[in-house]
This record gives sequence, C-alpha cells and structure tokens, in this order.
Amino acid sequence: MRSVARPAVLRGSALIPKRTRRWQSSVAEKVDSHEPLRSILIANRGEIALRLGRTASQYGIRTTTLYTDPDRHSQHALSSPFAVNLGSTDQYLNGSRIIEVAKQHDCQAIHPGYGFLSENAAFAKACTDAGLKFIGPPWKAIEAMGDKSRSKEIMLEAGVPCIPGYHGSEQDPVYLAQRAEEVGYPVLLKAVKGGGGKGMRIAMTADEFEQQLDSAKSEARSSFGDDVMLVEKYITTPRHIEVQVFADKHGSCLTLGERDCSIQRRHQKVLEESPAPNLPEEVRQDLWEKARQAALAVGYEGAGTVEFIFDNETGEFFFMEMNTRLQVEHPVTEMVTGLDLVHWQILVAEGKPLPLTQAEVEERIKARGHAIEARIYAEDPTMNFIPSTGKLLHLRTPGQTESVRIDAGFAQGDEVSSHYDPMIAKLIVSGPDRKAALQKMERALEEYEVAGPVTNIEFLKKCCRSPAFVRGEVETGYIQKYHEELFAKVEVPDEVWVQAAIGLYEAEQTKGGHTGQPGWPLQTIGFGNAPQPREFHLVEMSSDPQVTNSPVAVGVLKTGPDNYSVAVAGGTQQSVTCSFTPTTKILRTFFPHTRLETTLIRDPETNNLTLFQQGKQYRIQLAVPKWAEKALGLKDVTNSVLAPMPCKVLRVEVQEGDQVSKNQALVVIESMKMETVIRSPQDGRISRVVHRAGDLCKAGTALVEFEGEEEK
Repeated sequence: MRSVARPAVLRGSALIPKRTRRWQSSVAEKVDSHEPLRSILIANRGEIALRLGRTASQYGIRTTTLYTDPDRHSQHALSSPFAVNLGSTDQYLNGSRIIEVAKQHDCQAIHPGYGFLSENAAFAKACTDAGLKFIGPPWKAIEAMGDKSRSKEIMLEAGVPCIPGYHGSEQDPVYLAQRAEEVGYPVLLKAVKGGGGKGMRIAMTADEFEQQLDSAKSEARSSFGDDVMLVEKYITTPRHIEVQVFADKHGSCLTLGERDCSIQRRHQKVLEESPAPNLPEEVRQDLWEKARQAALAVGYEGAGTVEFIFDNETGEFFFMEMNTRLQVEHPVTEMVTGLDLVHWQILVAEGKPLPLTQAEVEERIKARGHAIEARIYAEDPTMNFIPSTGKLLHLRTPGQTESVRIDAGFAQGDEVSSHYDPMIAKLIVSGPDRKAALQKMERALEEYEVAGPVTNIEFLKKCCRSPAFVRGEVETGYIQKYHEELFAKVEVPDEVWVQAAIGLYEAEQTKGGHTGQPGWPLQTIGFGNAPQPREFHLVEMSSDPQVTNSPVAVGVLKTGPDNYSVAVAGGTQQSVTCSFTPTTKILRTFFPHTRLETTLIRDPETNNLTLFQQGKQYRIQLAVPKWAEKALGLKDVTNSVLAPMPCKVLRVEVQEGDQVSKNQALVVIESMKMETVIRSPQDGRISRVVHRAGDLCKAGTALVEFEGEEEK
C-alpha cells in the first residue's frame, strides 16, 4: 500500500516549496479590489446552461444564452430573455462568433460550462485578448494539461506518479504498435486532446491493435480535430478516482474531496459518488496531496479535476489526466461540501479569494456524509448503450428535497435529438452514510418515469442493488464483469399484460366513438354500439432486431362501466375492476388478489405502451401477425442489419459477396459525436451493401443485407 507523502494541510514547514507556501497564506490577509460581475454569456447548452443560469440569477448576474436550430425550443434557450440563435449545430464550437455575441450583448465574461469550448486554450486566450473574463483556468494551464503527453511530463517533474506508456510525438502506426508491444498488452489508446471517453479504445492483443487505433483516431478527429494518440498500459482491475481542486488568483489551492467514477460504459461515467468507498484514509490523503501538486505545477486557477487510475490489485494510483473545467459530476461534491462550485468559479473570476480554508472544507466533508449521482441517459443498455432519440411523451421525476437533487435540461414534450449528448438529467442524492445514500438513490430511481426514448433508468436500478456495488467493490470493468447479472431478463407479469390490453381496448373504444355508457349487460356479440370482445397479441419491445420476444394473447371484454373480463394466453377468465384518470395517466386496477396503480402512457402515433408499475418500467407493443405482414406488404428485414438510431455512415468494412462471421465488424456509424461499430449478428454472406460512407440514415433503415435461404 502506498504511504502518505504529507499530511492534508501543511503549514510553516521548511520542506514546502516557496510557491506552495504562498498558496497557503491566510484568507484574512487577502484584499478584494475587484468589482463583481454584472453579466455573463453562457456558452453551452442543456442542463449545464440551466444550472449556470440558476447560480448567476441567485447573485444578480444577468445571463445571455446561446442555442442552435435544433435547440430553439429547448429549456436553456427559453431560460433567459437574452437568447441568441447561432444557427447550425456546429456553431457551439464557433469561438470567434461567440465572443462577438458576448461583446454585442455587453457581457463581461463567458462561462463555457463543460464540453464544447471549455478546455479550448485558444478560445480562453481569445476571450482574454477581447477583454472578456474566461470563467475557467488561464489558457496556459488549459494548454499544458489539455495535451496529455505534455501533462504527464509536467506531473512527473512535480513528483506525481504516472502510468507507464508512450506519450511522444511519433505517430507512425507501426511505431505505435512497437511501443504497445514494449508496454505490454492490453494497452489503452487515447487521444492526446481527448476527453469524455471519446477517442479511446482498448487493444487487448496485437491482432486488434490496428483496427482499434483506426477507430480511436477517427473518433478523435471528429470530436477534437486532432488524432495524435498516446499508448498506455491498461490496468485490468482499475478504479477511476478523481479529486476536485479549486485555486484562486492569490495562490490558494484547495481540494474539495474525491469522487469515485468507476461505473462506466464506453469509457464514460454512469454513477459517481463521494467519498470513494473502501479507500484507506492514508491513500485518500495522498491522492488529495498529489492533486494539489498537479494543480500548482501549472499555476492553476478556478475549478479543476485531477483524475487518477487506482490499481485494485496493488493499491497504487497513477495520474491519468486533468480536466481543466467544471465536471459533469460536480453536484456530488456540492452535496458533500454544501458549496456552490459555480459561485466559487465566479468569485475566482472576479479576483476574490477562496472563502474557506482546507481545514474548514474537510470539516464540512466529515459532517455531510455521502452523495451519489446517476446520469439519466436516453440510451439503450441492451444495445451496448447506443443513444436513443425521440419525444419525451411523459416525464415524472422524484420530489426534490435538500437530499434529492435533479439537474435536468429537458422537460416533458421536448425532443431528444441525434445532434448532441443524450443525457436527459442528473439525479443526485445524499445521506449520512453510503448505505443510506444508496437506498435513497434506489427509491428515487423507482419514482423516475420517462416514456418516449429508451433510457438507462432500469439499468441504473440494477446497478444500485447489485451486491458487489452495494459492498463498494467497484472497478471500471464492473459492467462487463457482472454483465449476466445486470442484463438478466425481467419477465413481464400477467397483470402488466392485462393492463396493457385494457389500455389499448379503451383507446379503440374511444376512437370508435364508444363512450363506455351504453346499456348493460354487454355480453351480446354482434352489430350495435355494445363493446365487442377483443384479443390483443402483445409483445415486449426490444431495440435489437435479432431479439424475438414471443407474443402473448390477451382477451378483453368490457362488462360494465369499470368492469372487464380478461384472460391471458388462453388461461382462465377473471373479472377485474379498472379506472383510468387521463390527467395523471394513472390506471387503477383491482384484481382478485391485489390492487395495482400503474402509469400508462400510449404513443398516439404507434399505439406502443409504456407502463410504470411498482418501481419498474415495461415497454409493450402490438405484435403484427405474419399473415398481416404479407397482406400489408411489409418488408421482411429478417436478413437485414438495421441502423439502430439516426446516424451517419463513417466506414463500410465489407463488400457485397463477402462471407462474414458472427460479431465481425460490418459498418461504423456516428451519432451524437460517438462512433459505434455495427457487428454481424450471424454467420453468412453479404448480398447487398445498402448505404455507403457519408450517407445519412434514419433509425431502422437497412445498412447491409444478407443472403436469404432462398438465395443460397
């Protein structure tokens, strides 16, 4: 186990370098000679733009927001009376235009949020040159830490341990492959100017190195305009632990605790928590100290995050990178410190000193317990977490309290588009300890209802109740390690099939003009206004075209204003009493054995149903019989590989006539700035390549087609 380098707070020691001693000077000795900010431009979108606006408004600062054409009805575009349409989707990256907008609207500062221009050193410098405050670190610090090769050199000089690897400028693929052999497989390929998990791939063996390198470079060019890569040893059982640092212009630098961000998919975080579970205190203090050293080494100012890889096997940790901005997961730190980090950013930008000492921060952390954040994404975990799009037909959230917080960028009725990151919201909870916080998170997720796009909420529930996660046995490969447990199929109860069928039955009656008030009884079958018996063939929805769920037949007959006779899969008829409240979408059903209240949402365009019952979600659709498919002339897509979402085709890896094997790469697509490799679901021969590189595809359109049985 690594030993403690120095205590958390050092004062009056001859061992402390001059620069370090200066940043520990007394807060009381610092004098504020700067005027407060009156107006800022928020150069971002979604939940972070709304979150920045809330703090600014709280302190009387006027905000100007930006939006693009797809965002014109978004919540952040409507959040300020001062809103500017930039036009096309790429304009959030147009630094010069954004600076011009800020000057036109008499803004004194620009807050870049995270993503987009937040870690762009040239943009930060351009703001300063234009006489605007960049609410973030100095551009030189961004430049130094944004280049992963240079940042590791700086860290080694400052005594911060770094992971073994190659961080040089030589980028010939053959040379990089040689260095990978020297480092030893598996290796991590990472874009030098990357971030957010983009431009990262793992090569487990030399055979896949070239393909993974090409994919990482392509994604890096698309996301950052730069494909320079570094090669690092990939630690097989790592934890991702990051330390929140904050520095002012007067030399003070504090750490605000650490966050464990080990639960990840696609190298992006899903669950984050603070403090990190099962971390020895001496290691925690050493991490804090090394993070301060890292920040001081580049003359840092403002909010930043120093990220480390912690080796579960050896107990060692290594510097990974520094994010020179506010992190997506900053609310976790706010919950365990009681601080507003955006307000602190504004104070630093105004030239004021940090309002607390390190000792005061640590006392707050000890007193406030544990916090966990879950990212609510529009994505399908069963399809390797590919993004999902569509209108939010229904959105119901847990009640917010002092210990339950929601940072959201969407409201019911909004559209999740394919242009930007699919994060709908962040759910953050806190408790006196980890067990209490985890229990509160599980309950809050059960109350979170989203219908429309597929979301990861059901997956998050499984994570939070996963035994190893409850014990705090986390690592970045957790999802892969416990894949069978986390993706175990949940059977649909008969009660759900009954309620779905009743929902469709009532929709049919309403559409047909029936009011539900004719004379009773209604057992007569024939012509007239009396409701007729119906049999619905229902199936659990799946985004995977290779998954075939068996239809379930449900017979329904309305026998009274609120009474139904139902039978599932040809079973025994049973009588149920059911009432639906349109304003709340609540279907209240009395079965012979229980009473259930279910939120039932019907998509008016497709008749697909989403049901929320006892903290679980079920997605149901009508099954089209085979004879009906033929009668309606529906295209048989059994032998087609379909686009899982709206996307752009980047590369086609096969040709017509190729014999391919299951899991072989067929097509590489891009959506929401993320590359996805579409792999073959079967062994077979390609009969047709439908779309080529550069084509734009709608969700569900065929990308390639296989030979059918009749063609062989």
